[in-house]
Parts: sequence; C-alpha cells; structure tokens
Amino acid sequence: MAIIQNLHWALSAEKRKIPMFESDETLDRPILFMGGVHGDEPEGVALAEFLLEWLKSDSLNEKKTKVPWAVIPCLNPDGLVRGVRWNGNKVDLNRNYPSRDWEPSARAERYFPGPHPGSESEIQTLCKWIEKNRPRLIVHFHSWVPCVVYAGEKARPAAELLGRVSGYKVQDDIGYPTPGSLSQYAWGDHQIPVICTEELSPTPRAAVWPRFKDALIKMVTEPTAVDLA
Repeated sequence: MAIIQNLHWALSAEKRKIPMFESDETLDRPILFMGGVHGDEPEGVALAEFLLEWLKSDSLNEKKTKVPWAVIPCLNPDGLVRGVRWNGNKVDLNRNYPSRDWEPSARAERYFPGPHPGSESEIQTLCKWIEKNRPRLIVHFHSWVPCVVYAGEKARPAAELLGRVSGYKVQDDIGYPTPGSLSQYAWGDHQIPVICTEELSPTPRAAVWPRFKDALIKMVTEPTAVDLA
C-alpha cells in the first residue's frame, strides 16, 4: 500500500496544522488510529507516531500490511503544546462530538464540552471524515489508568488482542458517563466500533510502542486475526 500524506488535513482552534496519513485503500473501510485527543496525554501521541513510522517502513519495503488504515498522530496540537487536556478554546474534544447524548454541562472545568455539539473545528473535520469513510474500527490512544476500553461487541476481539499483548485489563466501559465522546458518537449513533487504549501516565516515550506493538501490527497485517468485518 502506498501512503497518502495530507499535512493540511485539518486546522486546530488556534490554526495549527493537523496532518492525516492514509493507506491508498482507505475507501475500503479503514481502521482509524488516533493520538493526542487530550494534550496532556503525550503517550497517545507517541504511540500513534511509532505506529505511523512502522507503517511507513512497511509500505516502503512492501511487507505485510493488508488492512486499509488511517492515522492522525495528534488531533489536539493546541493542547499538546501547553500540556493541557483541552484545545485552544478550552474545550474537551472528547466531549464535543455531536452525539445524541451530548450535554452542555460538565463534571468539571477540564471536561467542558463546548458551546454546542461539534463546535470545534477539529471535531467537525473528523466527523465529516468518519461519516464519509465509515471506518471498520476506530482506535484512539490515551493515558490515564492502564486499561483497554471498547464500545461495540465487534470491537471486543481487537480489544482482547490489545489486552493480551499489553497485559492491561479489557473492559466495555470507562466507569463513568461520557456524553459527547467518540464512543457515544461513533458507536452509539453510527454503529462504528471504538477502542480506547489507556497507557499508564506518565510512561517514558520509548516504552509506549513495545507495549502495544505486536497487537497493532497484527491488526493491520492479519485481516482474519480479529473480527472487523
């Protein structure tokens, strides 16, 4: 698979560029991998960047990649620059999705969902891409308490693979309500399965990729390894 690089795919609230990288077969329902939803979780950015480097190497060497994919290394560059959860408008991007259960209130300031559903440019562009490409699975990389959380029974096999490789607990709920989150929007509204990996925070950058490497590679090289049809 060749790689399509769209370095100007989206703009953040503060007009920073958000690149996306795709295999040239993304129309065939790719897996979407995404890091940096929250700017204070650099471990997720590191995991996405390491995965992208492996995919680039695999493409150059014409090795084993068989499953279409897309990678957004960092959805929230504004937050990453400052080391804070929210974007340049102080909105928690993972509460801003235009899901049916979006709520204007928040448990705390750091979870502010925005003035209205899908108010943020990052989420607007991402939702348009999701609705156009209908990915077979979305995997977003976070860091908090180590676990692998899935939404939608179709995501369970891939989540269990990630859990076996990492040694992290697999669960079908994060443990508290998340209105306006990616899981509520993609799975709850559109029946697109979602997995959220939570790395231990903090974790040295060099330790992030080895933890999940074998599972992520298997997901893009063995179409029958997990049920993503």
